[in-house]
Amino acid sequence: MDASSVTQTLFNHLSYRAERQKVISSNIANINTPEYKTKELSFESQLQEKNRQKDLELAVTKENHIKDSSEDSKKSKTELYEVKNLQEQNDGNNVNLDTQMGEMAKNNVIFSAIQASIKKDVTFFTSVIDASAKN
Repeated sequence: MDASSVTQTLFNHLSYRAERQKVISSNIANINTPEYKTKELSFESQLQEKNRQKDLELAVTKENHIKDSSEDSKKSKTELYEVKNLQEQNDGNNVNLDTQMGEMAKNNVIFSAIQASIKKDVTFFTSVIDASAKN
């Protein structure tokens, strides 16, 4: 049982951040591998593209009803792709250590913020249960 309707979204985003950490770590680990190309997950770029295409708007089926899009959001998947147009070294590798370390730090901050949000959500849910049990 989720503490709130937001909890599942937070856990999904937490999973995405964990996967992103793995990709960034892999990029850093392959910094000296000839012909290795920087990898990235497509979740954020897909979201921005959908937003530009207006695909995120709710479809109204009847005047007083709104289509439930929760099933569509669960189908969202990330894809691993090679980042194009980055400066390559002489060996064909295009991993930039400074960029990857910056992305790792950013990802870590967001991961920690999501964890804190989940803890706060669970604490709030627990306090509601405790208060209702006392009545």
